[in-house]
Amino acid sequence: MYWLIGIMTGAIAGLVFAGIYLEMTPEAKIQAARWFKPVIGSNLVVFVVAQGLLVFMGIEQVMAAPGVAEAAGDISIGMGLAIIGVGIPTALSTIAAGIAVGPIGAASLAVLAERPEVFGRTLIYLGLAEGIAIYGLVISILLLDKI
Repeated sequence: MYWLIGIMTGAIAGLVFAGIYLEMTPEAKIQAARWFKPVIGSNLVVFVVAQGLLVFMGIEQVMAAPGVAEAAGDISIGMGLAIIGVGIPTALSTIAAGIAVGPIGAASLAVLAERPEVFGRTLIYLGLAEGIAIYGLVISILLLDKI
């Protein structure tokens, strides 16, 4: 199991070092066009495969440990579904806020390029769009209190 974590760490370290190398040596950016994409692609494939193996191999080890289930207490299927239901409002409202902020932010930047004096108004519109996520979080907190 530790070897999979080592492979994943190596893949991420390779990405970081490649990024640092390209940032520190500007002349390497021209030469990087032919080797950078395959290196990044292979690092991504190694990371995803190692993550998948870690998940499948980790499930076997978790299922083999009966003491963990006894220590956590009894959680019924209904309680598990209730906890998932508590998280749904936050998830959906966060997605909706992201969908709302995208066009509003783009329009705000376009307007600010022409008329910088309307910065306050555009900030209010962005805040209203972000409020959607906060409302979902508040609903989830209220639902969590009912469990």
